[in-house]
Amino acid sequence: MTMVETSSLRTLGNSDLQLTPIGFGAWAIGGGDWKFAWGPQDDNQSIEAIHRALDLGINWIDTAAVYGLGHSEEVVARALKSTSHKPYVFTKCALRWNEDRSIYNSIKADSVRLELEASLRRLNVETIDLYQIHWPNPDPEIEEGWGELAKLQQQGKIRWIGVSNFNVEQMKRAQKIAPITSLQPPYSMLRRAIEAEILPFVQEQGIGVINYSPMLSGLLTGKMTAERVAAMPADDWRRNAVEFNEPRLSRNLQLVELLREIGGGHGVTAGVVAVAWTLHHPAIAAAIVGGRSGKQVEEIAPALNFRLSQEEYVRINAFLAENAT
Repeated sequence: MTMVETSSLRTLGNSDLQLTPIGFGAWAIGGGDWKFAWGPQDDNQSIEAIHRALDLGINWIDTAAVYGLGHSEEVVARALKSTSHKPYVFTKCALRWNEDRSIYNSIKADSVRLELEASLRRLNVETIDLYQIHWPNPDPEIEEGWGELAKLQQQGKIRWIGVSNFNVEQMKRAQKIAPITSLQPPYSMLRRAIEAEILPFVQEQGIGVINYSPMLSGLLTGKMTAERVAAMPADDWRRNAVEFNEPRLSRNLQLVELLREIGGGHGVTAGVVAVAWTLHHPAIAAAIVGGRSGKQVEEIAPALNFRLSQEEYVRINAFLAENAT
C-alpha cells in the first residue's frame, strides 16, 4: 500500500528528483560509540524501519558518511539489498574520522574524492542521487570542495550536488562555481533562524530545501518527557542540547501539548503536526524524519499527506511568540 499521492511529489530545486514530502533520515541508525550518537541501536530494527518507510511510500533516504562512522551507510545498503523498492539515496561528505574515532573536517578535493568512493562502496551503488557538503568547514576550502563535487557530477558518480548548513554568503561563493541543487538546514518551530535571510534567498535562486530535525531530534514527537530526557544514555548528544534542558524543556513540553491537541482533531501525533508546520513554508520542498523502528515510522508516515490549516499554523506561531525564551 502506498500512502502518498503522485500529485504530492515535489521537485527538488533544479533537479529531476521528485521527492515525497518526507524522507527517511538515517542519522540515529548509525548507532552508538561516536561523537554525535543517539545511543546504541539494533541494526535489524533499523532495516525494519527503512523497509517500513519504503512500503508506506517514502521514496528517499538521507544519510551521511559520518553517521556511525560509515555504519549508517552500510545499514542503508543492507536494507536496500533486501527490498524491491528503489528510493533515491542522498549522502554527505566533509566530516571524516581518525582511527581513534575522533572526527575532523575537510573539504579538500582529494578528501572529497576519497569520501565519495568510500560512500559508493559502503552504499553499494554506482551513483549517488544527491551528494552534499555536510558542513561549510573549513570555510576557506568551500570553493575547492564544491569544485570537486561539480567534477564528480560531470563524471557521473553523482547525479545532483547540494550543501548543508551553509549561510547565504557561502552559497553565493559556491554558485560562482556550479549551481546548487539543494540546501539542507535545520528547521523546526524551535529553530527558525533560516527564515530571516536563508529561505528568501533560496526561494529567489530556485534552490530546493530539505530540512532536518523538523521534530527537533525527537523533542516534538509527543513521546518525550522530562523523565525520558533524564534517562537518556550517556553517549546521547541530546543530553547537552539547550532545548532538552531547563529552562526551555518545560516550555517545549507545553508546546507539545498544543501540537498533541491539534493533531488529536485529525487523528495524527504531535510529531506529524511538527513536521507539517515546517512543510507549511513555501521554501521547504521536503522534510527529513528519522525512525529507529517500524513502529516509529508508522507513527510519522501520516506526515506524507497531513497539512496544517492556516488557522492552525497561526495558532502555533502565536504560542511561540507568547512563550519565547
